[in-house]
Amino acid sequence: MGRRADICNADRGRIVNSYLGQKSIGQIARDMSIHKSTVSCIVTKYLKTGSYCKERRQRNTPRKLSDEQIEAIGVWVAQDLSISLQTIVNRCQRQFGVLVSKTTVDKYLKHLCRTNETADTEYIMTGTNVEPEEKRMKEAQTQDGTGSTVTIGTHDGIFHCDEVLACFMLQQLPQYANAKIVRTRDQKRLEQCDIVVDVGGTFDRERHRYDHHQASFNETFGSLRPELGSRWDIRLSSAGLVYTYFGEDVVQAILKQKLPSTISPECLRAVYLKIYDGLISEIDAIDNGVPMFEGGEPRYNISTHLSARVAAFNPAWNEPPPAPESMERFEAAQAYVGKEFVDKVLYYAQRWWPGRDLVAKALASRKTVHESGEILELEQFCPWKEHLYQLEEEQNLSGVPKYVLYNNRENDWRVICVPNQPSSFVCRKFLAKPWRGVRDEELEKMSGIPGANFVHQSGFIGGNRTREGALKMAIASLEAAEEN
Repeated sequence: MGRRADICNADRGRIVNSYLGQKSIGQIARDMSIHKSTVSCIVTKYLKTGSYCKERRQRNTPRKLSDEQIEAIGVWVAQDLSISLQTIVNRCQRQFGVLVSKTTVDKYLKHLCRTNETADTEYIMTGTNVEPEEKRMKEAQTQDGTGSTVTIGTHDGIFHCDEVLACFMLQQLPQYANAKIVRTRDQKRLEQCDIVVDVGGTFDRERHRYDHHQASFNETFGSLRPELGSRWDIRLSSAGLVYTYFGEDVVQAILKQKLPSTISPECLRAVYLKIYDGLISEIDAIDNGVPMFEGGEPRYNISTHLSARVAAFNPAWNEPPPAPESMERFEAAQAYVGKEFVDKVLYYAQRWWPGRDLVAKALASRKTVHESGEILELEQFCPWKEHLYQLEEEQNLSGVPKYVLYNNRENDWRVICVPNQPSSFVCRKFLAKPWRGVRDEELEKMSGIPGANFVHQSGFIGGNRTREGALKMAIASLEAAEEN
């Protein structure tokens, strides 16, 4: 065993020069009677501070990646000398939202090898080294600052959407950003992990154990976060467990990285809840086998949901199984599900949340549109349904608005019925029954309203060439006899 000792500058220079001369870390450690982790530390520091400087990067470097992204790749290589091209590609997509090919990454690494003379040519081209033990050498100072690698444990074998997403979410947080994912069912190895998801048979927040398979587990988003309300009653998966406790920090970290301005606490909480409603709850339900409705059989099958798409990253039944230590498919699935998660976060923060102000204005001015207060007019179209329900509840107006008007484009106005629930096809009051499925001149003649050009056959939406015409359609339907 080599010695662990303080190294003088002269010895540091010898170590770096030996490494540049294509000696392996193990050979340097043996020649100088120094522990391999010490050699690795010195080499890693050189890779970070010497061989990735901007001046050298800028000469004939492939420019599909920004300087910051190239620097990040350099850090990844420095931290893990066995990192594969596919892992770098997946991380670029997961952390930067950048789609880059293995060819591009390979060109960059080859360029790095030529200009800096720091990397083993065989490793740069193939992702392998001569001595297998060298591939496992890691930077000694890692994320937790103690000299030990931070690890996220999950099960091996066939992976599912919930643990893939759970791992992705954790790696968006500073404390797990560079964490290694350990896939195993070996309890002794899991006990060494800093956090464990979807395996181990234990839910213990204090110890960061987040499994949901044990018979004693019946927690829901509502039971663990009662201050947010009790309407969530789907049993959590590992994705739901991680999201329950880390989700707000994850959303905030993504928005801080992606958006130029800081979001309000109200926006953060609203996006956090919408992500659970619009993505996490679905994953929880599918992983736990929760039916979409009670009784009967579905008339059609939804086979393109995110959980199904993630499952497709596993080897097919007639493909040879990957090596137990292989992470390529898992990381590809993680990049895929991560992009969808980030897209959802950005949509709700940038497009959905700003609509709340428009809906609030429409609700406040409803009686200037019609004396009943049951017809709203949006200044422009926006996602409005969830905002309307929340604002109604806050103002004790639940169920009052029946129709919403908005300008679709020039000479094209819409009147749309308010549904009982955001995803419901049943509305508080449909458009007049005789008009349903009728169009153009026939509709104008039947309704007596100029410009009327269509009413959907289910009666949930209609159109008119003018605002006045659309308003008349809403008023006439409001006053019509109740017919569904």
